[in-house]
Amino acid sequence: MPCVKKKADWALRWIGDKEATYGERVVAFAAVEGIFFSGSFASIFWLKKRGLMPGLTFSNELISRDEGLHCDFACLMFRHLVHKPSEQRVQEIIINAVRIEQEFLTEALPVKLIGMNCALMKQYIEFVADKLMLELRFSKIFKVENPFDFMENISLEGKTNFFEKRVGEYQRMGVMSNSAENSFTLDADF
Repeated sequence: MPCVKKKADWALRWIGDKEATYGERVVAFAAVEGIFFSGSFASIFWLKKRGLMPGLTFSNELISRDEGLHCDFACLMFRHLVHKPSEQRVQEIIINAVRIEQEFLTEALPVKLIGMNCALMKQYIEFVADKLMLELRFSKIFKVENPFDFMENISLEGKTNFFEKRVGEYQRMGVMSNSAENSFTLDADF
């Protein structure tokens, strides 16, 4: 699909752009992690809302949480930069990413489903972009509402009740292991 290639080319251009400032590249990274995946995640969470495909929706939760952490890290790093790009430059990068993602979702989701269609998905991408702008400490661009109520509490659903299902939380290395498992020895049998 040409729209997938356009997304990949956009991301690779920013990674390899020697003329771009570090701040611009961090914003582009945040856009890839925060905008380029959000529509796909929303469409799979739409399935979760209907109780469909629990294995896929569980893996989607883990992947979306991981991408969210990457985006949060990029925003945190950006806030600590001394030499940041202007708000206008950041808007240009974000708007460009939004247009590419909207084109992708228009081609990837050409049908109207109950509670989800191309127009709502485009609005959702704009909503996500506005959230990203706020995280970067800039003003919203699109000023739209979240059209998908099921996406409001996604980040809150990550906490798992031990007795309900398998835990999918990140854990600190070594928290669940005994001290013997954390020792280094040179007596391996290989």
